Order: sequence, then C-alpha cells, then structure tokens
Amino acid sequence: MTQAGHLIGNHTYSHIQLTTGNREAFKEELIRTNEIIMEITGQEVIYVRPPYGSWDKKFETELNMFPVLWTVDPLDWCTDNVSCITSRVCARVKENDIILMHDYSASSVTAALQVIDELLKEGYVFVTVDEILFD
Repeated sequence: MTQAGHLIGNHTYSHIQLTTGNREAFKEELIRTNEIIMEITGQEVIYVRPPYGSWDKKFETELNMFPVLWTVDPLDWCTDNVSCITSRVCARVKENDIILMHDYSASSVTAALQVIDELLKEGYVFVTVDEILFD
C-alpha cells in the first residue's frame, strides 16, 4: 500500500472541523485535497487524519477513505516544553498505539525525536499506520 515506505494522508484543505451542519463542505475539502495530493505525488490518498478527530463513517464507503485516529495525545500543540511532551507520550504509550504529534513547532519535532529514541530503547518498533489498521 505504501510506496518506498511513505504513507501520505489527507488532513483537509483548511483544517475544517466536521460538524452536523458542514458535512458537504468537509467532504469537498477531502476531495479537493486528494486531487492536489494526487497531482503532486501520483498517489491515490485513502487515509485521512480528520481535524479534531471528527469523522463520519459514511465517508469510508463514499470516498474510499479510512480515518487514522490516535490513542495518545500529548497536547504538543499547546506547549513548547519538550520534556513535558516527551514524558506525556512515554508515560501513556502502549503496544499498537498511534501517537498524535504536530510538526509545525520546533519543540514538537524535538520531542518526537526524543520519544522515538526512548521508545526504541524500551523495545518498541515503529510502523506505518496501515500496518496497525490492517494487519
């Protein structure tokens, strides 16, 4: 399913949150973003990390898309404290967990690297989400 170990997912075009009143707008953002990603990469997009975790299961058949939700959220978007982020993840993580982290701040990136180092030391193995969702 992945090409050369890369997995590309959709996160909507404008980070729209799905609500009962904007289902069609949310769906259109997914379609628009899928088209852009396809133009750039040549890859069909079937994974979506829906903003705020809001999802409509009907999209799975309507759009042939599968949600990637998380089990560990260290709230890295609201702090720049690297050790706090790292400890939140390492204290909560279990086998087959999906960790939500954001790459737009240096503190989150640094914390992610520390989390990886720490969890590797503990014997964890990192895989792509398709391996967790479909194996």
